[in-house]
Amino acid sequence: MKNPVVQVLKEQIDNWDLIYRMALFEIKGMYQIHYLGTFWQFLNPAIQIAIYWFVFGTIRAGSDVDGTPYFLWLIIGLIPWFFISPSIVQSSNSVHQKIGLVSKMNFPVSLLPTIRIFSNSFQYMIMTGILALIAILYGVEPSIKMFQFIYYLICLYIFLFAFSLLSSTISTLVRDFQMFLQSMMRMLLYLTPILWDTSLVTDKFGPVVENILKLNPFFYIIDGFRNSILGGEWFFEDVVYGLYFWSLTLALLYFGSKIHLKFRKDFVDYL
Repeated sequence: MKNPVVQVLKEQIDNWDLIYRMALFEIKGMYQIHYLGTFWQFLNPAIQIAIYWFVFGTIRAGSDVDGTPYFLWLIIGLIPWFFISPSIVQSSNSVHQKIGLVSKMNFPVSLLPTIRIFSNSFQYMIMTGILALIAILYGVEPSIKMFQFIYYLICLYIFLFAFSLLSSTISTLVRDFQMFLQSMMRMLLYLTPILWDTSLVTDKFGPVVENILKLNPFFYIIDGFRNSILGGEWFFEDVVYGLYFWSLTLALLYFGSKIHLKFRKDFVDYL
């Protein structure tokens, strides 16, 4: 019997060109009736960031976090979340949305969550470029620690793929799961250190509560992005937390692949 992870990953690699082309097709289809077309890929994130700057950078400027202006600190965590949240929700619903179209084709269904994630990636790349510009304007100097941004980016994509493979299967079999997931993502915005500093939780509630919050894998990723850009700790300095994140991610990848392969022939029956 083939290893389910190897089989699913092979489908992604063998159809990489198809994933890329279909992601582009989804973006074009999304904006084809708009006068500005795909320019909205830039305009949408620019407007969102401008609103946050106006509120948190001028009207309600928060206190600096470890010497970093609050708006810069906030936006480093918020921009990945603008990518994470819709990618989780949309990729989890991707199989249910498209299975009717692809069920009669020789099409690996495991590509559907990946296509959704990568179609959102184009806007995320633009937002990351805006983030780089903001960091320069705030006087952030280049550091060797910025290279670990690539490591956390890999962490993010592998986790999104692993989770979406499992969640898209469950969401197709049990439709209530999709509604539950949407509610969970709204809650996770406030349970992930995006709007608040980790040290505040430790000071007020102690390390036990902080460790419970760290069970959230997005905690690891968001904290890592901040450490990369602001010159915090290296990713290998907290080995235990890194092992936890990768153990969880690989477990999700294995069980997600296994369950996906087990049920995908029956997906159309659940429409």
